[in-house]
Amino acid sequence: QMRLVESGGGLAQAGTSLRLSCAVSTRAFYGHAMAWFRQAPGKERVIVAAIDRTGGSTFYSNAVKGRFTISRDNTKDMVYLQMNRLKPEDTAVYYCAAHGIYWTSTYFTTKGDYDYWGQGTQVTVSA
Repeated sequence: QMRLVESGGGLAQAGTSLRLSCAVSTRAFYGHAMAWFRQAPGKERVIVAAIDRTGGSTFYSNAVKGRFTISRDNTKDMVYLQMNRLKPEDTAVYYCAAHGIYWTSTYFTTKGDYDYWGQGTQVTVSA
């Protein structure tokens, strides 16, 4: 079992930055691929970024590529999402997710690949 807790959301102006954090409670965090998803009002939950268990391989959606950076600290059981040059269309609830299978070799990009989810943190970007 894993417990994921996001933090760092809030209200930001367009063009500024926010950093989301996800604290993961598990015995072997370093063995699990992780991701950030987001869900805007009335829309489906979609992938934002994903990272493999080592942090050496990452994925970004086209909507955030070049502006957001996913990273992880396997010594602290933490995943981060640095969000720069925020836009109003980035407004959503952001969710941290963990792949349940241990010691995979890659990241994953679909909701069905993730077994554990945080409660979400709201990010609101004003124009």
